[in-house]
Amino acid sequence: MLKSKVKKKAAGAKKKTTKSSGKLDLYKLHASEYVTPNTPMLVKTTPAVYLAIEGAGDPNSELFGAKVGALYNVAFTMKMARKFAGCDYTVCKLEGQWWVVGDKPFMETPKEDWRWKLMIRTPEFITKKEVAGVIEKLIAKGKPAEVKNVKLEKINEGLCVQMLHIGPYMEEAPTIKQMCDYRASIGKSFNGLHHEIYLSDPRKVAPAKLRTILRYPVK
Repeated sequence: MLKSKVKKKAAGAKKKTTKSSGKLDLYKLHASEYVTPNTPMLVKTTPAVYLAIEGAGDPNSELFGAKVGALYNVAFTMKMARKFAGCDYTVCKLEGQWWVVGDKPFMETPKEDWRWKLMIRTPEFITKKEVAGVIEKLIAKGKPAEVKNVKLEKINEGLCVQMLHIGPYMEEAPTIKQMCDYRASIGKSFNGLHHEIYLSDPRKVAPAKLRTILRYPVK
């Protein structure tokens, strides 16, 4: 009886392992793109598909929260639909691109004038038709109309300067300066938007311990 139970337990563990190993993890698949160096370095990124939603203004506003909620609503509903269809994957972390109108760096501009695109990297096999279907179902279930603004798009940043920032988001300036100095030292110029990848959940992690990958495309 004991041997039988042990065999069943082992078989169950093997089954779980196999099932887990079958889940697509884009961060593991593209590990070289998500390095977290303490000093700036060059990173070669590949074209990536994202669920994305745009907005403007202070990131502490209700609008920003609503946009984040809409993005996650679509991302997790899409993931569950694919999981039930036998193709599971891990939902990636929140990312964001930030900019302002004009030449002034966005960190030196009032937050009310900021523009941003919130993004969640998504497997390339997800189609626009599927996203539209998910949004239609969410609206039918009474979810906020903001989900209608979530789009599927491809972003190709290519070669980037990348560095890990530890601390509050509003204290990124010294990290960005290091990246600017490094970029100048290797004879490159910035060629795209300020990009952030949020490794920490600000609801659970103290501001001083927040970990954020900062990325700038260069040429």
